[in-house]
Amino acid sequence: MKVLTGLDSVSRRLPEGLRGKRIGLLCHSSSITSDFRHITEVFSDNEDCSLTALFGPQHGLSGQTQDNMIEWEGTTDPVLGIPVYSLYGLHRKPTPAMLQGVDAFVADLQDVGARLYTYIWTVKLCMEACAEAGIPVWILDRPNPIGRIQADGPVLQEEYFTFVGGASIPLCHRMTIGEMALWIREKHIPGCKLHVVRAEGWRRNSLYSETGLPWVLPSPNMPSQQTAAVYPGTVLAEALNLSEGRGTVIPFELTGAPWIDGRRLLDGLRSRNLPGCSFRMHDFIPTFHKYAGEYCRGIQIHVTDAALFKPVTTALHLFDAIIRTSPEGALKFNPPPYEYEYRLMPFDILSGDSLMRKVLTHGLSITEETERWKASTEIFLGEFRQMALYEE
Repeated sequence: MKVLTGLDSVSRRLPEGLRGKRIGLLCHSSSITSDFRHITEVFSDNEDCSLTALFGPQHGLSGQTQDNMIEWEGTTDPVLGIPVYSLYGLHRKPTPAMLQGVDAFVADLQDVGARLYTYIWTVKLCMEACAEAGIPVWILDRPNPIGRIQADGPVLQEEYFTFVGGASIPLCHRMTIGEMALWIREKHIPGCKLHVVRAEGWRRNSLYSETGLPWVLPSPNMPSQQTAAVYPGTVLAEALNLSEGRGTVIPFELTGAPWIDGRRLLDGLRSRNLPGCSFRMHDFIPTFHKYAGEYCRGIQIHVTDAALFKPVTTALHLFDAIIRTSPEGALKFNPPPYEYEYRLMPFDILSGDSLMRKVLTHGLSITEETERWKASTEIFLGEFRQMALYEE
């Protein structure tokens, strides 16, 4: 399979709607062509438009900030001499002053297939700002790296909308960032003049490794495609007193804590016969973040069949098994704040509502919980198919 991203297409021929325009770019380290040219190079070298401003999301324009809630400040690009605006600092939505001198707003960000990955919600805020200013938005689309993995997890409820989720889609959703932008326009910002430059040659039931495209980590703790596969589930550990493997070289593939009984946990997980994955004991000592410098007993998830693997369902079983094989009360849910939310429980805004947390705290049926997800996901998929850009 040979895939061209939206940026690849634009680098070959600038769309008519961008010719002669002053361009504002929302981008990051993964905003590259298939031959490794960064989007800033592509647009600054193009004589048919003028690059006037750069905007960066969480983790910075170059992926330089390591953790959640580490803000960064804007600057001036030393080569291009144009402003670089931070959208993960004092402002998360572009101000009118930032958009002065911008005729068209272009976004090129690599998503990883999990609703709570913040880049699409930065795009949503940019769509709002551009709709208010009458500026068209262009999304240069990229493959969902875990498109083969089926939709999984709760559909986000509107009362839980935050910066880690601003539309009612499943936790593992199979959409591209361009398709999510179309969904957002349809449901929330109908006044946005949105254009999506499709990824050519991509089919939804593929994995990133099959596209022929280079992988550039889109955030500091997303080093590989294997990380992306487990991330929609194990990222929920961010809201627990578990290490999600930050401070190791395989974050989110590892989950652990000093108080875990690794052997009992492994036996408990294997007895559940979860599809598409295998578990293995793997202890670790994080170099930073939770339990930094402490010996953590943990588990690594190995995805053996992406078409069968259910990342959120697997994570729910993992957390339930930890509860059942650890001292009573050992697993705890972290209180707010989390990602600019100071009232709602972090686990709830990540999962989509409060019910998954209640299943864990009260030992309720995991089967009934996953059936609940399936029912709401079918409703979502029925609507999404009407605007989907890519075939299976």
